[in-house]
Amino acid sequence: MSENLINEFSLPATGGGSFTLSSALGKHLVIFFYPKDDTPGCTTEAVQFRDLYEQFQQANCSVIGISRDNLKSHENFKEKFTLPFELLSDTNETVCEMFGVMKEKSMYGKPVRGIERSTFVIDKTGKLRREWRKLKADGHAREVLDFITTLD
Repeated sequence: MSENLINEFSLPATGGGSFTLSSALGKHLVIFFYPKDDTPGCTTEAVQFRDLYEQFQQANCSVIGISRDNLKSHENFKEKFTLPFELLSDTNETVCEMFGVMKEKSMYGKPVRGIERSTFVIDKTGKLRREWRKLKADGHAREVLDFITTLD
């Protein structure tokens, strides 16, 4: 999948707008997919992206988070943890399917369908440069930032 152009997509975003992939061209873009707002692992990941956000910006990079939660849930999560980036709502799983992050998981011994925590880096020309799947939340944002700093 590396070096492939990513198909255009548009999703509703926090702050009352929408996000369109083509609007992000000209900067690198980190898209992190996470299972659920305000849960321990997802909060750890989002807060670490928040804490490094200024460094991502200095590296000419935008950050967005995507989950299946609705916009109201996203707005509450964003406000509670003062997240400086937008969260996108993919309630229909369209973009989740596009990136192949929907997986069968086990919760309390029962099979459930959910988002596998994954991150993608798209360069300023719209090409996928790196992906992480089945990742651990803690420390991941730093790993992504370290990769971003290797891009032009």
